[in-house]
Amino acid sequence: MLLEQGELVVGIDNMNDYYDVRIKENRLSKLTPHKNFTFAQLDIENMPTLEELFTKYPFKAVINLAARAGVRYSMENPHIYMTTNAMGTLNLLEAMRKYDVKKFVLASTSSLYAGQKMPFIETLPVNSPISPYAASKKAAEVMAYSYHYLYDIDVTIVRYFTVYGPAGRPDMCIFRFMKWIDEGTSIELFGDGSQARDFTYVDDIARGTIKAMQPVGFEVINLGGGKNPVSLQTIIIQLEKLLGKKAMFAQEKPFHKTDMKETWADIEKANTLLCWKPKVSLEEGLKLTVDWYFSNKVWLKDIRL
Repeated sequence: MLLEQGELVVGIDNMNDYYDVRIKENRLSKLTPHKNFTFAQLDIENMPTLEELFTKYPFKAVINLAARAGVRYSMENPHIYMTTNAMGTLNLLEAMRKYDVKKFVLASTSSLYAGQKMPFIETLPVNSPISPYAASKKAAEVMAYSYHYLYDIDVTIVRYFTVYGPAGRPDMCIFRFMKWIDEGTSIELFGDGSQARDFTYVDDIARGTIKAMQPVGFEVINLGGGKNPVSLQTIIIQLEKLLGKKAMFAQEKPFHKTDMKETWADIEKANTLLCWKPKVSLEEGLKLTVDWYFSNKVWLKDIRL
């Protein structure tokens, strides 16, 4: 979307293999033909290479989408979550301070709202993260505030709610359910599938993130579907209709301790400050995702879940 607006964009990624790197390579292949796009394979944990980038390009804004994601995996490897999500964010902020870049957009997470009253509003205290992933994101948020206060960096923190869509992460439920149903593989569920999420289509998230580049001082803003949470059972039923196949189920696994039962975004602030509302309904978004799956089925059959 930024490229379509004529912006010069430098994308960075360390191309780690937390999930199948072919998904990342596929995304990258869509961007590299644009003359205004440059890709640098580097790690935000590596401050010297990051500084080289900042000396080369006169950035007007930094959008930090670089993070270790996945709540459950953060229990297995908590150190990498802190080094990437917290230290990596600090490195970006420090580079911005040194090279006088004044706008920072930080992608954060609805996982911070665990245990709070729904719908989740940005003023809720988020001081009890229930996973290393959420804790690392909280650390990134508060460090961003420190740099706003000390160095007058304009900061928008956007808390994403269950992003889905074409080329989505293969460890997320919609990708997994879609592939399992189509291939006749039994679906693995943690709990009975009654847990519900505020699913948000990737194009809406992208639009909101771009809008978040405007000057705000320091603000935390939810980007979510904004409607009643949708259960995993409902998602499975809708995918069955779109795929024309019935789901099979493996033996139910216990509800995971790091999982939230429900998420639901209050998005009034996004509407007021950014003039943003989601445009893509769940039905439309799921259809677009399934269409992408069918168009890329030849290589997706080998993707590691």
